[in-house]
Amino acid sequence: MAKARKQAAGKAAQDKGRKLAPRRRRGARPRRGTLALIAGLLLGSAAVRVALHSGEVMALEGPGMGAPGAETTHGEAVAAAGCEQPPEVEAMLEAFAAREARLEQREAQLRDRMTALAVADEEIEKKLAQLEAAEAALKETLALADSAAENDLGQLTAVYESMKPKQAAALFETMDPQFSAGFLGRMQPAAAAAVMAGLSSETAYAISVILAGRNSSVPKE
Repeated sequence: MAKARKQAAGKAAQDKGRKLAPRRRRGARPRRGTLALIAGLLLGSAAVRVALHSGEVMALEGPGMGAPGAETTHGEAVAAAGCEQPPEVEAMLEAFAAREARLEQREAQLRDRMTALAVADEEIEKKLAQLEAAEAALKETLALADSAAENDLGQLTAVYESMKPKQAAALFETMDPQFSAGFLGRMQPAAAAAVMAGLSSETAYAISVILAGRNSSVPKE
């Protein structure tokens, strides 16, 4: 009986201790093992992010990163690789490039035209020089021909003057009046009169008309 009371008293004390033991609150701190696990996960995530960021920087900066004389910064590399120009700026740049190409083409065409004109001017100068030389040579030839013709006419006139008037008159009768008038106009008046006296009246009249009118067209003033 006493033993049963002791067991009942011990059980009651255990139940009372359980009731008096404080329960764990919902917002209580986790154990140290949980904190260590969370800290490890955060550190691993940070390490992964740093590695990825370093890879992007290396890719943007290229294989020549750190070489002597390299002046491209990380910001410039990112701006050059990832930043695109606005459409308005791109259109403006394309318009400027097209205009510059057109101007260069026009300048090239103008240079070609100027070169062609210079060549044409040289050819024209050469042709003019050749024409001037040919004209001078022609004038000399004409002067020589005129001089030779004048000499021939003078000699022939002297021959007609030395002939007997009757013989010269018979020869002039067979000539064209224009041709015979030219010789009679060159002859001395006495010799011409003697030849005219031996001509027929029709021939003498025709020659006289030609000689009288050959200077009628000469200006008086």
